Amino acid sequence: MRALVLLALLAGVILNPALAYADDALMLASPGLADNGVLTEKNGGNLASNPNCSGENVSPPLVWANAPPATRSFALLMVDPDGRRGLGVVHWVAYGIAASQTGFAEGEGGQATAKYVHGIATRGVAGYTGPCAPPGTGMHHYIVTLIATDLAVDALPPGLTREELLSRLDGHALAATSIVARSGHDDSAREAH
Repeated sequence: MRALVLLALLAGVILNPALAYADDALMLASPGLADNGVLTEKNGGNLASNPNCSGENVSPPLVWANAPPATRSFALLMVDPDGRRGLGVVHWVAYGIAASQTGFAEGEGGQATAKYVHGIATRGVAGYTGPCAPPGTGMHHYIVTLIATDLAVDALPPGLTREELLSRLDGHALAATSIVARSGHDDSAREAH
């Protein structure tokens, strides 16, 4: 599995020079999704009470490399700064990810797994919750940030919110990198009429 993830990462960098980084910089990518690319419908949220949430709630695949030598664990966040009229929506909080981990397969974000500790997203749930941008709000930006830390994988309790996690990472973050994905409603066609 690890060899396949690294092969996918290498292929992505070769096929998409925009993914190329300095040799020693922490790197994050999503195979099959260019930075600022559009998430698929299956990556969208699924909530019966919200007609904007008709996706499958499948987290996108992620790969990373070049962690600083002192890295003991990673944290991962996915935030929509456009959501809630600019107040933001947290879609994924994960931490306690082992330094030996080099990515997540598609769909691993929503599953109970020993690969990371679940934090709490804006909707009050653990694990990945996909985008559900309302009509009329255009395309939203989903910033996925990977943070290398010097904390042991079991240093933090489960159930932290984004804000609580960031507070506890203060002084322990070694490096970070982000990619941006988009999802929502392209209102430009409607506005042109």
